[in-house]
Amino acid sequence: MSKESNKAENIQAEDIETVTEEVLEGELLNETEENETSVMDELTQANFRVEELEQALKAAAAKVEEQKDSVIRAAAEVDNIRRRAAIDVEKARKFALEKFANELLPVLDNLERALEGTDAEDEATKSLCEGVDLTLKGFVGAVGKFGLSQVSPQGDAFNPDLHQAIGMQPSSEFPANTVMAVMQKGYVLNERLLRPAMVMVSQGES
Repeated sequence: MSKESNKAENIQAEDIETVTEEVLEGELLNETEENETSVMDELTQANFRVEELEQALKAAAAKVEEQKDSVIRAAAEVDNIRRRAAIDVEKARKFALEKFANELLPVLDNLERALEGTDAEDEATKSLCEGVDLTLKGFVGAVGKFGLSQVSPQGDAFNPDLHQAIGMQPSSEFPANTVMAVMQKGYVLNERLLRPAMVMVSQGES
């Protein structure tokens, strides 16, 4: 074989090797690019998923906060309802007897008038007077257990919240604006005025 033939074969072998290397490098490059593209796609999907999870977490946190506020408001509302119900029950307990007590006031007035119309020193009416007096005291004591009390303010300063003045008169015995006489006793049920006391008020010395 001639030198030129050997040289041609060597050149051809080198070309084949070069082409082979280029092909291999091209395949490696393509494979690398594909791998990089695949990794980038996975990273993009992972980032998108992380964002979705973060948004879902924020939404869940906001929902929890909203429900927490709702629970707090509901608890406060229940507490207010319970408090109002307790107040209503207490008022009902205190003033359930108001109408009944108003019906008893004329009876108390009549017993007091009966005492005023009898003479405790007269033997003929002494026993009657004692009986009426005991009945009146027992009656007042019984209604007092349920919160009914008398307003008999003779000698006290005039109080328009509890007293009703039917007139004013000069008096050297009582200072001005003082109750000098009680014409009709008033009554209070558990600190609520049922009937004001009818009184005569002093003008003081004229």
